[in-house]
Amino acid sequence: MIKLIECVPNFSEGVNLAIIKQITDEVESVEGVRLLNVDPGKATNRTVVTFVGEPRQVIQAAFLAIKKAGELIDMSKHKGEHPRMGATDVCPLIPIANITMEETAEYAKQLAKRVGEELGIPAYLYQHAQADKTRDNLSVIRAGEYEGFFKKIKEPKWKPDFGPTEMDAKRGATVIGARDFLIAYNINLNTTSTRRANAIAFDVREAGRVMREGDPVNGKIINDENGKPKSIPGTLKSVKAIGWYIEEYGVAQISMNLTNIEVTPIHIAFDEVCKKAAERGIRVTGSELVGLIPLKAMLDAGKYFLQKQQRSVGVSEKELIKIAIKSMGLDELGPFNPDERIIENSLKDTAASKLVSMTLTGFADETASESPAPGGGSISAYMGALGASLATMVANLSSHKKGWDSRWEEFGNWAEQGQNYKDELLALVDKDTTAFNKIMEAFGLPKGNDAEKAARDQAIQGATKYAIEIPFKVMKISFESLALIRAMVETGNPNSVTDAGVAALCARSAVIGAFMNVKINASGYKDKAFVEDILKRGEEIEQKTIAVEAEIIALVNGKIK
Repeated sequence: MIKLIECVPNFSEGVNLAIIKQITDEVESVEGVRLLNVDPGKATNRTVVTFVGEPRQVIQAAFLAIKKAGELIDMSKHKGEHPRMGATDVCPLIPIANITMEETAEYAKQLAKRVGEELGIPAYLYQHAQADKTRDNLSVIRAGEYEGFFKKIKEPKWKPDFGPTEMDAKRGATVIGARDFLIAYNINLNTTSTRRANAIAFDVREAGRVMREGDPVNGKIINDENGKPKSIPGTLKSVKAIGWYIEEYGVAQISMNLTNIEVTPIHIAFDEVCKKAAERGIRVTGSELVGLIPLKAMLDAGKYFLQKQQRSVGVSEKELIKIAIKSMGLDELGPFNPDERIIENSLKDTAASKLVSMTLTGFADETASESPAPGGGSISAYMGALGASLATMVANLSSHKKGWDSRWEEFGNWAEQGQNYKDELLALVDKDTTAFNKIMEAFGLPKGNDAEKAARDQAIQGATKYAIEIPFKVMKISFESLALIRAMVETGNPNSVTDAGVAALCARSAVIGAFMNVKINASGYKDKAFVEDILKRGEEIEQKTIAVEAEIIALVNGKIK
């Protein structure tokens, strides 16, 4: 399995797009690295770049980008709203797939060592890459910023982890580390007051605000028994926040880092800021995502806002994303393109979803062509997806039916389940064609000697097993969808009972059609125990499906007489 890490370097240039382009060109020069997003900010004079790939390639791309940034950016002339200490201010690595945080931290150390030793830039480790917990926090490391580092770097406790103990006047210093996925997120306010924005930020951020006597702003600071200032915690865990004014937009913002979106998701952060802003007579007008966001975070947000409206959450991913964007005003300051801003969408392999990305006409034409794929297996999966879709439609219509308001959640849960069936079956449409192509490729392998014959036979058997398992999955999921379909016939919107009946016909056809593919592919597989077991299970599913479908059709006919 391929190991993937994400790198999100922040460069201290957000105005000169030519400089930014030269830096990102270095990233794209490394084969196997994919540049996902470039997000410049004029007011902060800072650009957040996001790219992903296998660890060694990502490390090389990051090194080249840091080198180029040091050549092009002069920190002695830099001005911007965001705290900063170097041309490449911070460069985090984030584990994405099939890699641990510990492994990612080792790669961060390798990168920092190269930056310090080969480029001569003072490099500090942070978060999971930093063993010394007194200096693993980015804000603590960066305190004093560029201007203060000429003195700070001379202090023994602030000696860089790698590189010279002299502050580089042009390139500054940089912080490199490994961290969990972080969402950089700004919430827009209908005020120009940084002071009021900061007050809201202090209300919500985990660190809260310093405790004072009397006046919460100018009152005397209250210290604990150790002489350290006491604090009043904010309402959101795993959230860092400050308030600032963005001249580019003419508004103040709450600038937030959501450091653990399992603890505080983006939609909770948004709603809490709305609440605290309203208490201070201020309104939230929208928000702004910096960089990329995981798909799950957007789907969870869409579901959250639909649930607040007491509406079904069993809608498509596309609709959930749309609800999330509009609910949080993510498109207020500029377009929000889900294909560019959501990690999974930006990495999506369009070649792997060739069929389901087609129009209905295109899919029909492709099926009718002289090519043997897509064939009956893909069509069976698609019929199953159509059945699940029809049942989901009935659930959503029932959830929103006038007079059934108290049942919105019941039918919403059914609809959500139906969406899962639909999505799984749609994925199998292309996988079934891929399975057929794998068999054809295996048969095309050379067989000139015994070694080649053995390798070819092994490839054929592996592809054949895959071609058995895919339609079997179609059978299982289509059969499972019959429970949803039956529930919609029995308890759903009576005006849509025939739609549920057609869904049952689709599911039955999907199961029977997929089983045909299981059987024909099983005839060429040599593991007889596997074949015997899967055919036995397939026959059971087929028989149960035929029986359940007959019962459902009888119920439908009984309701429409």
